[in-house]
Amino acid sequence: MSIPTAGAASLSTRHQNDHGVKIAPKVFILDMFDDEGSAWYNIPEFNLLERNITVPGFSPLFHHAHCTKNGSICQLVTGEAEINAAATITALVLSPVFDLTRTYFLIAGIAGISPKLGTLGSVTFARFAVQVALQYEFDAREMPANFSTGYVPQGSYSPDEYPQELYGTEVFEVNDNLRQLAIEMARTGTLFDDAQSQEYRAHYASHSAFAAGAAAPSIVACDTATAGVFWTGNLLAEAFENTTTLWTNGSATYCTTQQEDNATLEPLLRGALAGRVDFSRIIIMRTASDFDRPYPGESAATNLFLMSPGYDISIKNIPAAGVPVVTGIVSQWHTRFERGIRPHNYVGDIFGSLGGTPDYGPGNIFGGKSAETTTKRSVRRTLRRWRHLGLR
Repeated sequence: MSIPTAGAASLSTRHQNDHGVKIAPKVFILDMFDDEGSAWYNIPEFNLLERNITVPGFSPLFHHAHCTKNGSICQLVTGEAEINAAATITALVLSPVFDLTRTYFLIAGIAGISPKLGTLGSVTFARFAVQVALQYEFDAREMPANFSTGYVPQGSYSPDEYPQELYGTEVFEVNDNLRQLAIEMARTGTLFDDAQSQEYRAHYASHSAFAAGAAAPSIVACDTATAGVFWTGNLLAEAFENTTTLWTNGSATYCTTQQEDNATLEPLLRGALAGRVDFSRIIIMRTASDFDRPYPGESAATNLFLMSPGYDISIKNIPAAGVPVVTGIVSQWHTRFERGIRPHNYVGDIFGSLGGTPDYGPGNIFGGKSAETTTKRSVRRTLRRWRHLGLR
């Protein structure tokens, strides 16, 4: 489907349109590095390079937001890893250039994937993002003999204890009804595959638990893990699978690993608290470029340093699955998306900052209200009581 962009290309760097009105995108695409970003350029459905807008506070490497002529679709590149993502999205939320109150955000990047859930080229949509590396860490050579991993939740004394010290960014949950609609739209696209990826993924067929890893690319509903470290191997994969399960009380299913999503979601949540963003309008889409662990008989080092053949198709599958989502939202704006998609699940962070009560962690530490209406004293009292009870 082609989305009208109301005119010829422009290289304008003006912050607002000719009438001084803020740009109010229907969809804002959030990419993390240059290849992810350029995957959207020169596609037939819409032209993101018609407006190139300098936004103070964006990455020195990627200082423009790119938009269609009429501003209905915009895109940025945050820069890789947590600090870059948080800094750029904070600048976006605070920018006077945009009105983001009704904008849908599509996080669209590549990731490592568990062969238990998907394969090279698969496209995943997450409900939960879990900051799995926000823990104590032993070098595995020095960890206690009865530990299965060197990672221990903060404030706890073993890997299987729920974290007793929380920072608030450990778990985010987004709108599952919106996720299901995004999956439905993405499935109308045609995913790319290639011979090199097919040959490599065939090695995973030797392990029955890795059947999904040996299959063709597909659209998968599963959850994502954020870590600043680019890790690999069976031991870490199993440890972070367990972390994802533990911290969400079994609600999340780990499948992808990346370096930004929780850092992207926190400034969006703070923007929601400030009335600048609707947190129920976030979609987390990650395409699989590599496996998080080796196939049987392969070393973890080979898996990491091989330079996975899945990179090219993971980049191509960002627009292959993402364009139907973006055009679907824009084309059905008045009939379905303008008013928002009402979630049936809890939406927000592990603290309940936006109101509502997560069914993991301490529940809502603000007494069932939003963070904006609660005193610091009552919050501290709730956290002290929770730690005293020693939640497991």
